[in-house]
This record gives sequence, C-alpha cells and structure tokens, in this order.
Amino acid sequence: MSRIGSIVCLALALLSVPGAPGAQGTGDTRRIGVLCGVRCVGAAYDALYESLRERGWVAGHNLVLEVRGADGRLDQLSVMAAELARPDVDLIVAVGPQPNHAARAATSTIPIVMVAVADPVLVGLVQSLARPGGNITGLSTLVPGGFIGKQLELLTQTVPRVERIAVFWNSRNEVHRRILPTELPPAAASLGVKLQMLDIRESAEVEGAFASAVRERADALLVVGDPIFHMPRERLPALASRTRLPAMYLVPELVRAGGLMSYGPDWLHMFRRAGDYADRILRGAKPADLPIEQPTKFELVINLKTGKALGLTIPQSILIRADEVIR
Repeated sequence: MSRIGSIVCLALALLSVPGAPGAQGTGDTRRIGVLCGVRCVGAAYDALYESLRERGWVAGHNLVLEVRGADGRLDQLSVMAAELARPDVDLIVAVGPQPNHAARAATSTIPIVMVAVADPVLVGLVQSLARPGGNITGLSTLVPGGFIGKQLELLTQTVPRVERIAVFWNSRNEVHRRILPTELPPAAASLGVKLQMLDIRESAEVEGAFASAVRERADALLVVGDPIFHMPRERLPALASRTRLPAMYLVPELVRAGGLMSYGPDWLHMFRRAGDYADRILRGAKPADLPIEQPTKFELVINLKTGKALGLTIPQSILIRADEVIR
C-alpha cells in the first residue's frame, strides 16, 4: 500500500473510533453555555469539564465554554441567559432552579441540561421525570421520602440536647415554598424539636437572621440549599462559628470552608453525569427523550475541627457513616 493510502486508511480508522466527536457529525467546534447563580467554579464544575473531556470534548480544541455566574445576584440571570441563547450556542448547562427558569425563559429550542433542581416537575420546568418534553433534561435532586427530614435527624443526632433549630430558607425559591411546609413540621414533631423559620430573600439579610437565631436561643441551624447561601462559601460557616451555632448544610463545599456538616447528593457524581447528558445531546439525542435522573448516591461530610471549636464531640455512630471527615 502506498504511503498516501496508509494515511487515508488511518484517518478513516480514527473517524470510526466510538466516542470520537468526528464520528457523529462534521467534527466542527461546539459551544456550551454554563449558567449558575454563584460562581461556576470548584470541584463540581471541574468534574463536569473532565466528564466532557473523557467523552472527546476538549475546550480549546473542539469545544468552546461560555460561562456565566451571577455571583449571587439572581436578578441578573435573565440577562445572562439571554446572552447564551444565541444560534451558535449548541447547549446550555444550567445549575439550580433559578438559572434553569432563566434559561428556559430565554430559549425553547437550545437544549438545556439541568443540574441540581429539587423537583423540576413541581416547579413546572418539565412534564415528568420519565418524559421531560420540551428542551430540558438532566439531573434532579428530588429524593422521595422526606430528605430534609433526614438532614434534620442527622443534626439532632450530632448536637446533644437540641430543642430549637433555626432554619434558613428563601421564600423566592419555589421549591422551598412548596416542599418545606409539608416536610419540615412533621419531621420536627417526630424528633421533638421546635423550628424557627427565618426567610432570607437577599444576601444582606443573612447577618440579621443569625442575630434572630441567637436572640431566640436556637441550639442549631439547618441551611436549606439555595445559591443565596453559597456565595461566598466561607460566609455562613464563619457566621455560624462566631455565633456558635452548629449547622447542617446541603453543599459539602461549605463544610470544607469551615461548616460543621453536610448531607446531600453526591455533587461530583451529579456533575459528571451532566457531562454525559451533554455528550449525548451533542451527538443527536433529544432532551425530550432523555429521562431525568434522581440521585442515587449521597454524602455525609463532617468537619471535626469545627466540631471541636464548638465544644462538640461528634458521636461515633455519625462518624462511621461519614463519607468524608475533615480533621
């Protein structure tokens, strides 16, 4: 075989390798928008980009990433979503309920891979988990069976003699408005604790909420997942430490930043799966036909240094269940 013939055969063989982007289409560069309520950085986003690389989508080679993070200014999400809703954007990864609502309002044609929306059916983003319909699919954090109650239970098992728990929530978060009134009171009653519900709709209200919790003699704090509480990540752990309130979070990054404990879905796994969804859509799958996944892996993260600073001895029964212990 001639040298030119060998080169042609090699090129054809490379194009036929399963998973190579060129095997499915023209091999042109694709453009993915990433939209989040805070800063789109950290281990979870690294997991997303690594997942894309493993599937042949490499930034700077055949992939362009356009990242928009609202830094907690959620009123800017609609503007950012509109910036991404352009004909040359092939797909948008939207993280959290507010970014997904903004993305869906901006486009009904560009595929959207949803990450970290507790109940996308309840809030009207999709028709059903099995058949989403429209242009949105992805990963839900919906956990049947009282997930928030499980967080509350772990907190009461960790903090001795707890009687009153302050709850940070955001009434502008539709999932909070719909789920908390039905899930939290029965869970609190079964555990014999009282709740102090503190509605925080703006970042500037956080310090006042801590003051209210201290004034009402709360023994511990439950922070319901919302972008307003995650930016900057050191803020709530520092205030909880200053006010000596043992706190349960949804996101482990806040525990690594000094918080006491978190319990929630395996975020790295979830973001890796988002990369798989994006890959399948870029290769021709329709979002309407891809069922939405519910979490199957969960993480309990404990910060022993924070526990010691608060004067707590973390029970062995909690430590042996932890997926990560920060010492």
